[in-house]
Amino acid sequence: MTDKRKPEVAVYYFPNYHVDPRNEATHGAGWNEWELVRRATPRFPGHEQPKVPLWGYLDESKPETAEKQIAAAADHGIDAFIYDWYWYEDGAFLNKALEDGFMQASNNDRLKFSLMWANHDWINIFPYKRGMDHTLLHSGQVSLQAFEAACDYMIEKYFGHPSYWRVEGGLYFSVYELMSLIQSLGGIEQTKTALEGFRAKVRNAGLGELHLNAVVWGIQNLPGERTLENPGERVQELGFDSVTSYVWIHHIALDSYPTVEYPAYAKKSEADWGKFRKQFGDYGIPYYPNVSMGWDSSPRTVQSDVHANIGYPFTPILVGNTPEAFRESLAAAKAFIEASSDTVAPILTINSWNEWTEGSYIEPDTVNGMGYLEAIQAVYGKK
Repeated sequence: MTDKRKPEVAVYYFPNYHVDPRNEATHGAGWNEWELVRRATPRFPGHEQPKVPLWGYLDESKPETAEKQIAAAADHGIDAFIYDWYWYEDGAFLNKALEDGFMQASNNDRLKFSLMWANHDWINIFPYKRGMDHTLLHSGQVSLQAFEAACDYMIEKYFGHPSYWRVEGGLYFSVYELMSLIQSLGGIEQTKTALEGFRAKVRNAGLGELHLNAVVWGIQNLPGERTLENPGERVQELGFDSVTSYVWIHHIALDSYPTVEYPAYAKKSEADWGKFRKQFGDYGIPYYPNVSMGWDSSPRTVQSDVHANIGYPFTPILVGNTPEAFRESLAAAKAFIEASSDTVAPILTINSWNEWTEGSYIEPDTVNGMGYLEAIQAVYGKK
């Protein structure tokens, strides 16, 4: 018997559209990533840049911005934001979109939120000049002491909030780069012990259980990313409760330049869902499918450089990712979820609410308006 509950739709949220002291130290007073969005240019004939947000270049650390985002998301069938959450050896980064924006919004009871620890190296690609070494700004490697400080911070700051998203009763917490975590903490056994300690802290705080989710991928994109070997076995050993993806290009290569057609690429990506469900299901771990809206990382390149297929952020670009094409993939994901075992929570992750500088966003722009949100509403909205 299949599970006919309405699938929950969780959308990744990239919080680099407000002012943060770390960014100011690198890029100057008042900087945020809207600067790259504004300055993007067409890099070849027909290239659709710059992307222009329909609502303007809003400061996401303001409650009124979060209120607009929450209302639009909730009105169009989205259940949760998964905030890309940054914690380095010396503490938090890019946390004001959530803490000063979403958590202070008057309507935050309309949408759930959760965290994906984006524990990758923070490289200066804002923008990146071709031929230059990638400058490491903050290492994704953290000590056990920093990890435990992060756990305490999450418990105190987020997990008790009434809008924190729970999956099967557990507080959803996702880890982006498992290999980095394992290397940080000294190996599989040490990481398992640390995660068990995290679960115990949550229980002792009276907050119940954690739902630990692992992001898995096979293609390295950002410099410094590390591929996890034998992922099914590893996530089982570490005690994770589920697996999902962040973005399609982690799994399927962009195999032509300068463009790749979205509809055909989507079909390849959709074929992965069954593969991953079996790969991890063999270890008793559910896989939640992911739909990505697009890909264009050219805004993160120096615009005066010649664009070429030389590695991130100089990569091919997905084209033809219209709201209609996006809707077709959303519908395929819904069919996949509904055909799955009733032991698997019906969840879809989407990339992304606002990855504007990677060309994967559903926030309204001046070309498609609310089209991508309307696609989600058409497939997943309340009937």
